[in-house]
Amino acid sequence: MNEYHYTPCRFHFKNYVAGEFTASDKLFENINPVDGSIINHVAEADSALVDKAVKSAHAALQGPWGKMTMDKRCALLHKVADGIESRFDEFVAAEMADTGKSLFQARTIDIPRGAANFRIFADMVKSQSSDCFHTDTPDGKGALNYAVNKPLGVVAVIAPWNLPLLLMTWKLAPAMAAGNTIVAKPSEETPATATLLAEVMHAAGIPAGVFNLVHGFGHQSAGEFLTTHPGVDAVTFTGESSTGSAIMKASTDGVKALSFELGGKNAGIIFDDCDCDCDFDEAVAGTARSVFTNGGQVCLCTERLYVQRSIFDKFVAALKDKAEAIKIGWPLDEDTDMGPVISQKHRDKVLSYFDSTKADGATVVTGGGYPVFNDQRDNGAFVQPTIFTGLSEDSKIVKEEVFGPVCHITPFDHEDEAITMANDSKYGLAATVWTTNLQRAHRVSQQMEVGICG
Repeated sequence: MNEYHYTPCRFHFKNYVAGEFTASDKLFENINPVDGSIINHVAEADSALVDKAVKSAHAALQGPWGKMTMDKRCALLHKVADGIESRFDEFVAAEMADTGKSLFQARTIDIPRGAANFRIFADMVKSQSSDCFHTDTPDGKGALNYAVNKPLGVVAVIAPWNLPLLLMTWKLAPAMAAGNTIVAKPSEETPATATLLAEVMHAAGIPAGVFNLVHGFGHQSAGEFLTTHPGVDAVTFTGESSTGSAIMKASTDGVKALSFELGGKNAGIIFDDCDCDCDFDEAVAGTARSVFTNGGQVCLCTERLYVQRSIFDKFVAALKDKAEAIKIGWPLDEDTDMGPVISQKHRDKVLSYFDSTKADGATVVTGGGYPVFNDQRDNGAFVQPTIFTGLSEDSKIVKEEVFGPVCHITPFDHEDEAITMANDSKYGLAATVWTTNLQRAHRVSQQMEVGICG
């Protein structure tokens, strides 16, 4: 396919507040990262509209949603999942237009898992348990103590641009299943599927005010208006650590409940006991997925690799082959593996890391720049899959999150050395350990100072 077009179903995306789609005098552009074209315009919510959204959420909590039985609430969430699937192709097209990700990924991961979240959490909440225990008392009568599950209240959901529908629904579905009401703000980079979701919510019969959608930015826009609003009881956010810190500071006055998934500079450790054909190939293939999936724009992606010295050269060469086999192309081409990064601004940030890394004397194993297509894609935000070696652990690209299709590979000799280097990071999100030794797998993974270790 030598052309890429996406025609939006409407001239601009509106906010959805108190059961109504609401326009705005202030619009911002929604840009396609594949070719830099304007997809459409988006209505930016002002402070008054955010206030209306929070108040409508409170009203729904005290009204129909708060009084609804769990079974009926969960049945409505199943209808939302059905509604996403009934408009599956439209959701796929919208997600691809906003992000530039491949047709394969949008069809097999983002949209189906986004729909599945509503069913999964609606079913899980029905079997949710609570604590119950007996306490002896001085009068000998004893006391029976038990917990009752209740919603937190109005939850602000602020979702990122890398997996827009999937990560939005990962927050929405459990919160709504538990009886909370929502004011959601998608990333300004990816407003499309959130807007389609609002339409699905409306058509499914979700009561007015239960789900509200406000578009905009962070500072002095919808994001700040929402996180500082005294009527918001909890904030859940996925995104950059610096933004999470700002939200945490903004939430202190109201002592809001917070749930964050922030940045990562995730390490992968590959031991030389993987050096047999099937295990080695599996380690290389798994690492390639972990580094380059979604253009490296996943918080769990691996950016730092530590490979035991005896297999270092072999592993670097094999990963290089994997990187160079990645097909960068039009999202609608079925053989496309990787699309652009999210925006030209983000591409420039990633390329600035590449430039500083090369200036520091790194070896460029492969990539290190951007592809040239000699067509519309040259106006987009594409970056080459890139591998570096040869830098110290103090270098910028080893210390800072790039969030692009890149990794740096360092050799190590001993297990303790690899653990020390992997843990030498201000981030603590995730790590991976590749070994055929089960004792080592448990021993090393338990020493990783992260929340998730595979």
